[in-house]
Amino acid sequence: MMKKTGEKIEQLFLKQSDKTHIQLLRYTFVGAFAFSIDYGLLYIFTEFANFHYLLSAAFSFSCGLIVNYFLSILWIFTTHKFINKRLEFLFFAMIGIIGLGMNEIFIWFFTEKISFHYMISKLFSTFFVYLWNFFARKYLLFGSFTK
Repeated sequence: MMKKTGEKIEQLFLKQSDKTHIQLLRYTFVGAFAFSIDYGLLYIFTEFANFHYLLSAAFSFSCGLIVNYFLSILWIFTTHKFINKRLEFLFFAMIGIIGLGMNEIFIWFFTEKISFHYMISKLFSTFFVYLWNFFARKYLLFGSFTK
């Protein structure tokens, strides 16, 4: 029983995998870490640097994007469509820029139209952008849905 559990943990967290459910689980951990950076910087830029919340959201999202990229290529996605890492990062960033646009729209909408605090709006935005980022990167950049 213990050996089987150890093997499962190793498969989920240590061995390379191109299975979507394992990658999604790992992407959730990576996304949570990148989100903590994004969310923390959003607050710091807005409250302490006195940036407008949408400008803060763009800066903080970009920092999270960089962290997400490096952790994604190191731990999640084993199949690469591009040999050139600069080109790969460019496509990764382009998907992220679409995610940033979605992020800005959702934060603006929930803050300005629904009257949520910008930090609460960010939480709603994160769910939708998370799904977009994972599936776009999985399908368009690092592999396919077939596994």
